[in-house]
Amino acid sequence: MAVGWYTMLKMVPWADVISNAPQIADAAKKLWGNVARKAPPQPGEGEAARDAALPPRSPAERLAELESRLDLTEAALVELHKQMVESTQLIDTLASQNTLLVSRVEANRVLVRWLVAMVAVLGVAVIALWATRL
Repeated sequence: MAVGWYTMLKMVPWADVISNAPQIADAAKKLWGNVARKAPPQPGEGEAARDAALPPRSPAERLAELESRLDLTEAALVELHKQMVESTQLIDTLASQNTLLVSRVEANRVLVRWLVAMVAVLGVAVIALWATRL
């Protein structure tokens, strides 16, 4: 059984796996770093305390604040879209490597079945030859 695993692992295109591993690891670290360092924004966080401490504002001031908040929200949306594209690229790369590995495993499975059949045929032939010599 160990020979089957060894043969299967020998058939894996390790040069491709190894050459792509740093890119995948870097992309995963970058994605994790982007996601992990940002705390999710809490809507309305601190608004009540801020509004209570400030004197009443004019509609123009409130409009300016809303516009700045809208700009921040749009910037966050752009950043999220960028992260989504990076995540999609990483997933695509991993999926293509997974497909390649699965196809190699399938090829090895067929080869192992063929080899088992050949060993069985040779075993029967050896037993037949041994029986005829007795």
